[in-house]
Amino acid sequence: MSSFVLGFHEMEKQLLLVGGKGLNLGELSKIQGIQVPEGFCVTTVGYQKAIEQNEAYHALLDRLTMLKVEDRNQIGEISRKIRQIIMEVEIPSDVACAVTHYLSQFGEEHAYAVRSSATAEDLPHASFAGQQDTYLNIIGVDSILQHISKCWASLFTDRAIVYRIQNGFDHSQVYLSVIVQRMVFPQASGILFTADPITSNRKLLSIDASFGLGEALVSGLVSADCYQVQEGAIVDKRIATKKLAIYGRKEGGTEAQQIDPDQQKTQTLTEQQILQLERIGRQIEAYFGYPQDIEWCLVDDTFYIVQSRPITTLYPIPEANDQENHVYVSVGHQQMMTDAMKPLGLSFFLLTTPAPMRKAGGRLFVDITNMLASPDSRQTLLDTLGQSDPLIKDALMTIMERGDFIKFVPDDKKELSSSKSISSAGSQAQMESDPTIVADLITSSQTSIEQLKQSIQTKSGSDLFDFILEDIQQLKKILFDPQSLGVIMAAMDASSWINETMNKWLGEKNVADTLSQSVPNNITSEMGLALLDVADVIRPYPEVIDYLQHVKEDNFLDELVTYDGGQETQDAINDYLNKYGMRCAGEIDMTKTRWSEKPTTLVPMILSNIKNFEPNASNRKFEQGRQEALKKEQELLERLKQLPDGEQKAKETKRMIDLIRNFSGYREYPKYGMINRYFVYKQALLKEAEQLVEANVIHGKEDIYYLTFEELYEVVRTNKLDYETISKRKDDYKFFEKLTPPRVITSDGEIIVGEYKRENLPAEAIVGLPVSSGVIEGRARVIINMEDADLEDGDILVTCFTDPSWTPLFVSIKGLVTEVGGLMTHGAVIAREFGLPAVVGVENATKLIKDGQRIRVHGTEGYIEIL
Repeated sequence: MSSFVLGFHEMEKQLLLVGGKGLNLGELSKIQGIQVPEGFCVTTVGYQKAIEQNEAYHALLDRLTMLKVEDRNQIGEISRKIRQIIMEVEIPSDVACAVTHYLSQFGEEHAYAVRSSATAEDLPHASFAGQQDTYLNIIGVDSILQHISKCWASLFTDRAIVYRIQNGFDHSQVYLSVIVQRMVFPQASGILFTADPITSNRKLLSIDASFGLGEALVSGLVSADCYQVQEGAIVDKRIATKKLAIYGRKEGGTEAQQIDPDQQKTQTLTEQQILQLERIGRQIEAYFGYPQDIEWCLVDDTFYIVQSRPITTLYPIPEANDQENHVYVSVGHQQMMTDAMKPLGLSFFLLTTPAPMRKAGGRLFVDITNMLASPDSRQTLLDTLGQSDPLIKDALMTIMERGDFIKFVPDDKKELSSSKSISSAGSQAQMESDPTIVADLITSSQTSIEQLKQSIQTKSGSDLFDFILEDIQQLKKILFDPQSLGVIMAAMDASSWINETMNKWLGEKNVADTLSQSVPNNITSEMGLALLDVADVIRPYPEVIDYLQHVKEDNFLDELVTYDGGQETQDAINDYLNKYGMRCAGEIDMTKTRWSEKPTTLVPMILSNIKNFEPNASNRKFEQGRQEALKKEQELLERLKQLPDGEQKAKETKRMIDLIRNFSGYREYPKYGMINRYFVYKQALLKEAEQLVEANVIHGKEDIYYLTFEELYEVVRTNKLDYETISKRKDDYKFFEKLTPPRVITSDGEIIVGEYKRENLPAEAIVGLPVSSGVIEGRARVIINMEDADLEDGDILVTCFTDPSWTPLFVSIKGLVTEVGGLMTHGAVIAREFGLPAVVGVENATKLIKDGQRIRVHGTEGYIEIL
């Protein structure tokens, strides 16, 4: 066995020697009953030997590592030069000898496929499919050696380089092995996915098949038949018109041939062959333990497998502890935070919630199977979710209509107690619209947080963890306090009542939106207005403004005092941070960097406020909204009094308006209290992390973010940790960040997509959920990260999601469009309070709308037009 060449049966799990494709072929050839055309691998040692002494190659490689995806021209020029060098390099004699030796064993006269296999290819987290070259039907030793050089050179095609840059792979650490494999000449070939690539359903197997070699299908030259098989039964067949096929030529190489017209519409595989292929696919999937994307060829009734790789685009399935069917709903879509969370953040959220939650892909999902199974709780659930996100409700209706996925149970009154108690709390609170209720709830929460800050200072080690667990019980009491929930429900019920009743009595839609403007006690909108006040303090001091325009470091506050107005500025920003510094984008993940930890985040927003607003803008904005709401209230009551039984209608309406004005601001408060507590816990845990760094248990403080609360407790207790855990979790997190979580996913891994049911909309309309009334035109600013926001007065913010930390931007904008959200999520609540037309839950809004386009947002009807 040479280190330059390995036969398929000689390979162990040596990814760095044979690359992803080679490794998988070696594994496939070990599976009982699976036919793999015989062959061998020229290992990466041969490639490295060929180029290790070449100075020109290494110099160009160094230049390449400095480039970004945008530098297309330079990438093109350098990659062309590197390919030329590799093609001209002589293959080392010991590599050539080893290749000749293996070919003499298999038969030099045969035709071979010469295929690239990179070390960063066909991996569980990155497929790199089709990035390097493959050559078919190559005959003769000299020709095979020449094509090995061609494969080596293909490691530096433009597309392979760009893909590596995008996926964070170091060019100098990726090597190429070359597979030389006996050619088979199939009558049919194709691809088999053991999970449906469209819906991600793990039980639905999908086969593409066409005549001849698979190259025509992979390169998109021909349409393929598509067969779908589920648990041994063919459930769908689409027969394509196949005009072309690629076949091998006698003298080597391949050619495209026309297919006889009478054969073009024939089914490529028989029913029996389709089911045989399904069995082969399931056997390979079971061996690798993960859904596979498999390339196959059919020769004289025998299926040969020429490749198998993991399907890397599937969203992971939430873990369950049984084999039953389950339905999961995304928590991120409810919480306006669909980013991946780190393990410590996930475990804190799990400790805080009583809901049956499961983890998948760095996100949380609620298992709603039991609620869907019971008729009464099902209706409550569908109504609640339908209000917050119609796309979730529509997806769940699709599952219900199938009828066989969930086992329905006769109604059980016990199931309902929790949802019933919330609604009854709401109706009780409706009896008296007393503003002191909210003031008392806020005071009691604040007192509790102050006590926590005092008590936690004396705790460390295991005591700290016990103390935090105990305090989380206190947090849960506050979050799920029946009176607190009652206030929130009362405001929501009152808004629904107003909208429905005013539409019925006066023919006016979404009246509650106007009545909700500038309500008192909304901690989140107050936060946006308070940043305008900070701008007012700084505005008179040009030196400070100039200094802020150049700050990069987070200790910038210390240097402020040396400037005229610096002390005042420092005080104003510190006061703001004392009240709101525990907030940040994605704040439900306690590991995310808070404003107090990175105050530079606020600087662009403060400067934008100085530029875009006159002094005292916060009071004017709030007062303007309050006056509009009051005016709307008076106008409604006047009109109602003109109706039959008008006095009674006006009296009833006035009571509901008071509920909206007094209670709806409070809705943002419980979460503010929770985030406050999270930050106190986090600061205490980071002190423990410092001790672990000193004791060399972890490398950096933030390593603790990759452990769950329970694991961290154990590490602090024992001062022991296998650091592999941290490294693996960091890799997982990088992978999870790239995934897009579904709203609804089943235990089969199937992603169910909901649709908006709307009529009479303009043909080009981009549809979403209307959450704040009005129509506005303006420039779209597509912003993915809050730090990159450069807004001018009158812009329309288009983003994936907004949580409370985005609120300071709301003072500058005229309208809002988000991909995620519902009627009662933060963006919607604040948009109504600031009187901004808003449409949320717009699938792919940040891709469909381009930054700088003029758009019209229809906040009442729920759609966007590009002008």
